[in-house]
Amino acid sequence: MGRLMGIDYGSKRTGIAVTDPLKIIAQPLQTVDTAVLHIFLSDYLKTETIEAFVVGMPTNLKGQDTHATQPVKQFIEALKNAYPNIPVFTIDERFTSSEAQNALINSGLGKQKRSEKGLLDSMAASIILQTYMQSIS
Repeated sequence: MGRLMGIDYGSKRTGIAVTDPLKIIAQPLQTVDTAVLHIFLSDYLKTETIEAFVVGMPTNLKGQDTHATQPVKQFIEALKNAYPNIPVFTIDERFTSSEAQNALINSGLGKQKRSEKGLLDSMAASIILQTYMQSIS
């Protein structure tokens, strides 16, 4: 049994989340420097089976592309080329950062810990993945 991997792609940092092997719970894994994301994915896939990637697609409130949409589309194409046997799904990522911030506040983490941008990115990836899982259940 493989996992699903959620990806909150960013120009500097990329948040990564994964499910448990039974695909019941999405949880933040880590945040990776985008410049070395391909190395992280390659290394991760040597030890874990991923059944699908779920990538957050940035859109504005009207559902239109933003300045961040094209780089994400390019990343998705590179992901499909690098791992042609692993399907890639997209999910609207509107509001995931604010949802992630609220989740961190509600978790009881201190203000200094919550201000770590990397933690926010991996939590946003977890929300992207959880949203996808709810949409297919």
